[in-house]
Amino acid sequence: MIRIHVTSVFVDDQAKALAFYTEKLGFIKKTDVPAGEARWLTVVSPADPDGVELLLEPAGHPAVGPFRQALVGDGIPFTSFVVDDVHAEVERLKGLGVEFTQEATDLGPVVTAVLDDTCGNLIQIATMK
Repeated sequence: MIRIHVTSVFVDDQAKALAFYTEKLGFIKKTDVPAGEARWLTVVSPADPDGVELLLEPAGHPAVGPFRQALVGDGIPFTSFVVDDVHAEVERLKGLGVEFTQEATDLGPVVTAVLDDTCGNLIQIATMK
């Protein structure tokens, strides 16, 4: 059986990303291992500390910049995270200074919002109804 163990998001600065993903989004650091000039740096949900890890991956490859610029330019989130209540989470995150490119929007079976992770990505948060 195939399972997802680690997925990644490209970030401009791993230390800045770690601060954002832990202090703002509420993830906890799982792994932090030197890997050459960068780190193997992952975070997890405190609700599932042994679950899927999110690798805060350096965005150094030449293809990453144009790819992310195209996504951001078109308003497309790089990835999506689930929350219990998008409206409440938007208010909580705004209180922490997080900027949104899409306010909480009811799309029928799901409510979504899109935020700027300050590290080069748009991130969607979603609640299934």
